[in-house]
Amino acid sequence: MRFARKVWKLLVAVKDALTLLFLLAFFGAIYAVLMARPVGGRVEEGALLLRLDGTIVEEKSAADPFGLLMASGGQIGEFQARDVERSLRLAATDTRIKAVVLDLSRFLGGSYVHLHGIGEAMDAVRKAGKPVLTFANAYADDGVQLAAHASEAWVDPMGGAIVTGPGGNLQFYKGLFDKYGVTAHVFRVGTYKSAVEPYLRSDLSPEAREDFKMVLDAQWNALRAEIARARPKAQIDRVVSDPVGWTRASGNDLAKAARAAGLVDRIGDQTEFEKRVEKLVGVSTMARDDTDAPGYAHTPLKTWLAAHPEKAEGAGIAVVTIAGEIVDGKAGPGRAGGDRIARLLDENRDAGMKALVVRINSPGGSVMASERIRRAIQRWRDAKIPVVVSMGPVAASGGYWVSTPAQRIFAEPATLTGSIGVFGFMPSFEKTLADFGVTSDGVRTTPLAGQPDLLGGLTPEVEAILQGSVEGIYGRFVGLVGQSRGKSAQEVDSIAQGRVWPGAEGQRIGLVDQMGGLDDALAHAAKLAGVGNGKWYAEYLMEPADPFTSLLESLMPASREQAGAYDVPGLLAARQRMQMVQAVSGLESVLGAQGIQAYCLSCGAAPGDRSVPKPPRGDSPMMLVARLVGLR
Repeated sequence: MRFARKVWKLLVAVKDALTLLFLLAFFGAIYAVLMARPVGGRVEEGALLLRLDGTIVEEKSAADPFGLLMASGGQIGEFQARDVERSLRLAATDTRIKAVVLDLSRFLGGSYVHLHGIGEAMDAVRKAGKPVLTFANAYADDGVQLAAHASEAWVDPMGGAIVTGPGGNLQFYKGLFDKYGVTAHVFRVGTYKSAVEPYLRSDLSPEAREDFKMVLDAQWNALRAEIARARPKAQIDRVVSDPVGWTRASGNDLAKAARAAGLVDRIGDQTEFEKRVEKLVGVSTMARDDTDAPGYAHTPLKTWLAAHPEKAEGAGIAVVTIAGEIVDGKAGPGRAGGDRIARLLDENRDAGMKALVVRINSPGGSVMASERIRRAIQRWRDAKIPVVVSMGPVAASGGYWVSTPAQRIFAEPATLTGSIGVFGFMPSFEKTLADFGVTSDGVRTTPLAGQPDLLGGLTPEVEAILQGSVEGIYGRFVGLVGQSRGKSAQEVDSIAQGRVWPGAEGQRIGLVDQMGGLDDALAHAAKLAGVGNGKWYAEYLMEPADPFTSLLESLMPASREQAGAYDVPGLLAARQRMQMVQAVSGLESVLGAQGIQAYCLSCGAAPGDRSVPKPPRGDSPMMLVARLVGLR
C-alpha cells in the first residue's frame, strides 16, 4: 500500500506540473497573438463614440490581477479626464469625424472640475460645426452637466433627469464609541480640521459647518452657472426649488419633466437614438467583435486614442500625477504612494526634461509620504529645473504640502485647496475590555514603557508627546507654506487652521497664483524653461504596465452590465451605494492611518468626485472595532 501511495503522489505531481505547463503555454500563446495584432484598429468615418461606462478620474487605478481573475462581471470602468478631453479636441479638427456621441447610460460621474474641462472640449466640437449628442437612461448632476454642452441631449422614455445639488449628511461615531467603550485619542492642530470630528462629536462643529457650507456653496454656484451658460433654456431654479411641483406638472413623468425644464432635448429609447445618429453619419460597414456595438458608423474611444498617439517632439515637460489619498509605500496608480512617486521623480530627474509640472488631485493623507514626495520635487528645483503645480479638483492638506516647492501654482475656480492642518488618531479599548471583565495591570520601568497601549490605555506622558509632535509638524507645515508663498508664520496661521478654500478664494488669500488648467500650467512651465516659440510635449512619468496584468485586462470581457442601466431611482440608489463605500473608506482612512495625517475630510467627502474608493484594509483598527462590537 505504501508503494501504491507513492506512485499515486507521483502521478498527481506529474498531472499538476503538466496542467501548469499547459496553462503557461496557453496564456503565452494568447499573449503572443495579442502582441501581434495591430494596435487600435481602424478609424471609421462617422461618429466618435465615447461610451463612458463608469467614472471619470484623474488617474486610472492600478488593476489587481487577482481581482481580475475573480471578477464575474468585469470591472467598473475608469476614464482619465485628459484622455476624454483630448479625444474631443482631436475630433473637432479631424474631417473623418462627422459627429460625437456620448453614451452616458452607464455613467457613474466625475468631479466638477474634470467635467468642466470635458464640457469645454464638447463646445469646441460644436464650434467646429459638428453635432454632439448624449444619451442616457437617467441623468443626475454630473450627467446633466455634460448634457448641457450637447447639441442634442436624449433621454429614455422610462428615465429622466434630476438635479440634487452637492451636500448631504456625514456619519458621526461618538455614540457608537461611547456605547462600546472605545476611547478616541485625538491629537490635532487646526480649528477647522474636521477630519476627526466624527469620532469626537455627534454633529458638525460650527467651524466645520461654516467650512462645509463655503465649499458646497462654491461647488453649487459653479455648477449652476455652467449649466446656465451652456444651456440657457435649462430651468435649474425651477427644478431645485420645487422638485415635487416640477414633476407633477408633467404627470410625474420624469422624462417629460426633464424636457419641459430644458435639461434634455428629445425623448427616445436606445434604438430611436441610434437611428437618429445613423441619419447624421451613415451606417457602419465594419465588422466588429463588440456585439453591443451600435449600427451607425463610429470609432470607439480606445481605437481613436490609439490612432492619435501623443507626439514627443521638441522639449520635454515632465508631468507627475499625485492622485488619490497620499499613503506610505508603493501604492498606486490611483493612490499616491509616497515611495512610488518619489522614485519616479528621482529616476527621471536627469532624463533631460526641461521643466516639471506636478498635477495634484488629492485630499492628502500621510505626512511622512507627503514630505517624501515634497523632497523629491524639491530636488528638481535644486537641480535648477522649473517646477509648476497644476491643481485639479482637490489639492488640500497633504495635497498642498507637496505643492510648496512650486514656483507657480495654478488652480481652477472650483478647486478645493488649503486645509493646512494635521492630526493624529489612536483608539484604545480599555473600557471595551472592562465591560467583558478584562482588566490591565503591570510594571513599568519608565512612563513610556509598554506605550502606546491600545488595550490598557495611554498614559498622560504619551498623550502629551503625541500632541506635541502634531504641533511641531503643524509648525513645519506653516513654515513650508510661508517660505513658498512669502508670508510670515502668523499670516499663514490666519488662513490655515485646517480651513478649506475654493480655488478662487485661494488665489485671493495667496495660496494660489493663477487660475488655469493643466494646459495653462504646461505652457507656463515651458516658458520658465526658456522654450520660447519652440515645440514642446508633455511626458507623463509612470511605471511601465505589468505585461501579465495587461494580458488579463485584455482577456476580460467588456461588461456593460457591471455599471448597470439605471432609471432615475436606480441611478440615485447607485450613487448612494458609492457614497456608503466612500463613507467606509473615509472612516478607514482615519482609523487605519499609521502616523500623523494631513488629510482633508471635507474635500474627500465632498459630493461630485465619484471615483470609486478603495475598500477598507482588513487589518485596520476599524476592523478591530467592528469585531469587538459584533459588526463583522
